[in-house]
Amino acid sequence: MASQQRTLEILVEAVDSLIDDFDLIDFLHRLAARCVELLDIDAVGVMIVDPFGELQVIAASDEHTRLLELFALQHDQGPCVECYRTGHAQLDIDLESPRVTAEFGPFAARAREAGFRTTHAIPMRLRHQIIGAVNLFHSRAEKLSESDAQLAQALADVATIAILQQRTIEQGNVDKAQLQAALHSRVVIEQAKGVLAERWQIGLDAAFEALRSYARPRRLRLADLAQQVVQGTLDTAELAPR
Repeated sequence: MASQQRTLEILVEAVDSLIDDFDLIDFLHRLAARCVELLDIDAVGVMIVDPFGELQVIAASDEHTRLLELFALQHDQGPCVECYRTGHAQLDIDLESPRVTAEFGPFAARAREAGFRTTHAIPMRLRHQIIGAVNLFHSRAEKLSESDAQLAQALADVATIAILQQRTIEQGNVDKAQLQAALHSRVVIEQAKGVLAERWQIGLDAAFEALRSYARPRRLRLADLAQQVVQGTLDTAELAPR
């Protein structure tokens, strides 16, 4: 019952976040964190397609996973890429199996180096439109139960709705303006993370958490705050972890 209650709370939280002018980047990062919590997995990455039809990493539960997802895109392979292409979930991918090694060699090797043993990819879709995929990672040999697979798809569906303008698809086209804005925001945020990490000599994950911790109570958009950090118009001492 406690698990069901927590699931309901998280789904309500996600739906409540779908308001006008919400922060898409922060929303997707929180959703990634909730996936880790609910599905008993170790990491999550989220990819969406840009206006030019290319997959891009938009969110991840941690920096190592973001880099792994970027590696997958650079080599144009991996369960998440395949999931987007086919529109079908890729479940229980054993990263040590000969078949997976043959099919996703460089990606599988890099994922194992990152400490992962099993991965799953869930399509982000609305009706027949696929706009991306969510990658789930286990550090152990672990199959995703049917109920967890259904829950993962539900969370991916919520993320899909969040990305689409007015929560719909107009004439079969993804809202390119919103996706492009989100991808641009991601670039600025990465720059700000680098500035803070070097200035404070901390990891990129800690730098990102400092941005989020400062922005949320002040109702600032992450991209706007990151822009101030990059441009040097904000005293970064105000953001420093206490």
